[in-house]
Amino acid sequence: MALSRLRRGGRSDEPEGGQDGESPSGWLGGRLTRRRAWGIGAAVLVLAALTGTVVWIAGSDDRALDDACDGVLAKDEVRAVLGDGEISVSNRTKGTFDTKAKANEDQANTLAVRCEVTADGKGSVNVNIEAGPRPRTTYGIAGTYTPLPGRDTLAVPLGHGWSGVFGTDNVRQDDNEDGEGTAAVLLECAKGGASLLITVETKLGGVTLDDPAVRPDFVRTATATAKAANDHWGCGASLGKPVRTVGLPVNEDEYEPLLGADGTCAGVPTAARSAVSTARETARDGAPREACALGARDGSPRYRLDAYYGPYAEETRAEYSDSPSQDGPTPADEPSGRLGQSAYWASASCPDGAEDALFLVRADGAEDDTRRKPDLTYERAALKAFAERSARHHGCEAPTTPAG
Repeated sequence: MALSRLRRGGRSDEPEGGQDGESPSGWLGGRLTRRRAWGIGAAVLVLAALTGTVVWIAGSDDRALDDACDGVLAKDEVRAVLGDGEISVSNRTKGTFDTKAKANEDQANTLAVRCEVTADGKGSVNVNIEAGPRPRTTYGIAGTYTPLPGRDTLAVPLGHGWSGVFGTDNVRQDDNEDGEGTAAVLLECAKGGASLLITVETKLGGVTLDDPAVRPDFVRTATATAKAANDHWGCGASLGKPVRTVGLPVNEDEYEPLLGADGTCAGVPTAARSAVSTARETARDGAPREACALGARDGSPRYRLDAYYGPYAEETRAEYSDSPSQDGPTPADEPSGRLGQSAYWASASCPDGAEDALFLVRADGAEDDTRRKPDLTYERAALKAFAERSARHHGCEAPTTPAG
């Protein structure tokens, strides 16, 4: 664990939150002035020597940024969004990474890097770097990788040659609210099935995502950090080009006729019995997460189709592997099947040893006939059309889909 807490003179307030629910103030016992920080420094170093943990407190902003996230944080991009003022930096690195790792207890990757940069009155940048595949023995119901926001909004692909997405919980933010967005970049390493997932959560005061000129600011830290991480850990992944434009995540009321869909919902049939005639979709541009939301004529939700690649497929299977609420096989057990009363899954083998892609269709209405009287024939047809197009776009084999 490494922690940097610094200011250009005066007191420093701890940012809220840290890895696994810990806060930096909890690690070192609360708020630190510069005098107190250096006063306890010797004791911290003694503790570090006894525990094998490296903890340091730096004395300059630039030095802390240089060392943040194991030295791969894109400091110029962080400064571009947070400004040149006083900042606080927290940093934590644990685990190991091997491009030849396999998804088992002895050979899996455990690398988890986290750093956060906060500027008072300006905002914050929170970065997580996680290596895959993770050890199977660490699987629980959730929490293997940093999740993407936006159950109701649809994250959009980064494009420009990157395997990544940009999402938010709320697209239409008022001018007085802080703009919040999450960019994730997946690096699929050149050898074997190892990967690095870089997730950057950016919060900027007085900024709205509706402005297309500022949206790239929420993405550049992720792509630049991904480039540095690719070199630092010898991943050898293919990289994209500079991101100058980014789409806006799709809100709940942005539905269109399903028959005209040309993105992630392309080819998915309509259904008279289930009253499926509209869709919310995004472009299909190499993103590791894809979604298609199907609805009735007025846009009310009926079904949701999701595609998961790489660590997102691994994470979703992990959620099912230890879930006590599931009876019978799940995506963690079989390549395809039925889940509960109204859900199916499919899977597809992907090249270069990557995790098998996972595809799901689920009823999306809260309390309606879609759940009480599911149209199982339509669900299978929609899943098949969605999975086939997605798998083909990603260069994976034809998916295994559930039989009738």
